[in-house]
Amino acid sequence: MSQIIITEEAQAHFAKLLAQQTEGTNIRVFVVNPGTQSAECGVSYCPPEAVEASDTEIKYEHFSAFIDETSLPFLEDAEIDFATDKMGSQLTLKAPNAKVRQVADDASLIERVDYIIQTEVNPQLAGHGGNVRVVEITEDGVAILQFGGGCNGCSMVDVTLKEGIEKQLLAQFEGELTGVRDVTEHSRGEHSYY
Repeated sequence: MSQIIITEEAQAHFAKLLAQQTEGTNIRVFVVNPGTQSAECGVSYCPPEAVEASDTEIKYEHFSAFIDETSLPFLEDAEIDFATDKMGSQLTLKAPNAKVRQVADDASLIERVDYIIQTEVNPQLAGHGGNVRVVEITEDGVAILQFGGGCNGCSMVDVTLKEGIEKQLLAQFEGELTGVRDVTEHSRGEHSYY
C-alpha cells in the first residue's frame, strides 16, 4: 500500500489546526466522485466517533489520516503539501489517480492506453473543453480515438492528434502501438460494422 505523502509543512499545518479541535480528532483524506472526470480530493476533520472499521489509518508523527475504503485506490501516490508564497499559504492536494484507478502493468493494452489518456491527455484537452477516449485498438496496433466536447469538429484536432497525442502514446507504448487515428478518419476509410 503506497503511503499518501503529507509533506512536513502540511503535517505541521494539520497539527496546528488539530490542536484547536477536541482531543482525539484526526484528519480524513477522501475523494469525491472517484473515478470520474470531476473527482476532487479533499481533507476534513475526523473526530474519533467518525472512524469506520473499514477505514485505513496512516499514522504520522502528531496525528493519523483516515481513508475510507472507496477512496483508497484513488489516492495512490497522492500528495498533500502546504506551500507558502507571496500570496499567502495554501494547502495543495494532488491526487494523480483520483479520476482513474491505477491500472496494473499486466492490464490489457487498451486499458493502459485509456489510463494515460484519462490521466495525461484529457487534463490537457480539458482547458479547451475537449476530451478523447479510446474506441478500439486494431490488430495492427493502431489506437482509434474518439474526440468529444470542444474537440469535436475543431480544425486543430488533426494537429493535436498527430503532434501531441500520437507522439506521446507512441513513445509510452513503443513496440505495442503503431499509430493513432481519429475515429472519423478511421470510418471515412473502411466501414466496419459490429
